[in-house]
Amino acid sequence: MNIEVTLYIIHPLKSNVNLPKYGVQESSNLIPISFTFSITSSLLHPKALKVFQRDLIPFFINSSGLQVNLGAMAFTMKQMSLIVATLGVLSFIFGIIAENKKPASGTTITGKGVIICKYPSDPTVVLGYLSAAFLAVCTLAGYFSLFYPYKGKSIPKAVLFQNKGFLIFVNIAVFTTGLAGAMLIWPTVTEQLHQIHNVHHNLETTCPTAKTGILGGGAFLSLDSCLFWLVALMLADNARADYFEESDEKVAGSYGAEEPFKASA
Repeated sequence: MNIEVTLYIIHPLKSNVNLPKYGVQESSNLIPISFTFSITSSLLHPKALKVFQRDLIPFFINSSGLQVNLGAMAFTMKQMSLIVATLGVLSFIFGIIAENKKPASGTTITGKGVIICKYPSDPTVVLGYLSAAFLAVCTLAGYFSLFYPYKGKSIPKAVLFQNKGFLIFVNIAVFTTGLAGAMLIWPTVTEQLHQIHNVHHNLETTCPTAKTGILGGGAFLSLDSCLFWLVALMLADNARADYFEESDEKVAGSYGAEEPFKASA
């Protein structure tokens, strides 16, 4: 459920503005500011959702002059898988470009008792942090997608973790995510420190950069972790289907068992 809110701010030089009970009178001295936030209706109890729509929204409209529009919004498993895959691919691309743009070494400039390292302008540091950031968001989206109540139906986490395949791939995804994050952040921070602290009193320094290949390896591990999250999501889908099928069978069995009792009565 999306909630679109339009907030009207009174112009500071014109104060005689009439605010009706459930809305705002159109006037040239009102400045509209719109913003939107969403609430997943499937996460709310039906009674709580009804109270929210019937009581809370009119209250805010009455008290602050907000215009509110409601709409439906829910994620599907296909959408979540596309989000996770897109974030993982972006992390991989940024990591690969950062590895390719990283210079082999800096240029040494000899000063009076010091060596000044001049590094070429390159986007390695920015791209490295972007790759790590997209990896983090991909991980959050992947974990969130496993337990999201698709079609308004939630499944206990304990049921999912009873599936050995699901448990194995979740652990592998977490491990590869941590390793990929370390391999992305470590050379990125090292490269940034080399660029900041570029004055050396060791006259034999060669103006090094971060170790070659680590960023690229982290990028490939980032893509691997994304794939493992997607495999875990597929296994979660299978576990959900089995769980709800068993639940429906139990409900049908209990209903069938009650029929003779009703007939005898």
